[in-house]
Amino acid sequence: MTTHPHSSMETHPDIVDMRARHEMAERATATPRAQAVETMALLTGLYLAASPWIAGFNGLSRLAVTNLIVGIAYALLMSGGFGRAYERTHSMAWAACALGAWTIIAPWVVAGDVSTTRSVVNNIITGALALLLALAASAAARQPRSTGSDRMR
Repeated sequence: MTTHPHSSMETHPDIVDMRARHEMAERATATPRAQAVETMALLTGLYLAASPWIAGFNGLSRLAVTNLIVGIAYALLMSGGFGRAYERTHSMAWAACALGAWTIIAPWVVAGDVSTTRSVVNNIITGALALLLALAASAAARQPRSTGSDRMR
């Protein structure tokens, strides 16, 4: 019977893989661009949720409820996605893109006959901004991360 030296847990392949993914997520979160996109996306989602009362079209109750729900969902999807679940960030960003596109078309789909220009303009601008921020997050999630030796070249 041969005796194998006990390898430490630090060299176990699963631990090494988890550490590498965590470091990749930390690098993605630490960039100023990622932090700016994440902050602007959170603010966009919060504004979308409160926009019926800010822009003054809360009389269209179905659209107000839709904006509230979509705004909260968007803020939750986009806030912290870079650091908490790096491998799922790409999918979360594409789901946020869908919410941005939905925000643009929601005044016609949800409210039917849109009688206020405020609701249409609000949703188009907010939805376009949400869509652009989600696309930026998706692009950041797909970028290969360079190591320190790559930057030296």
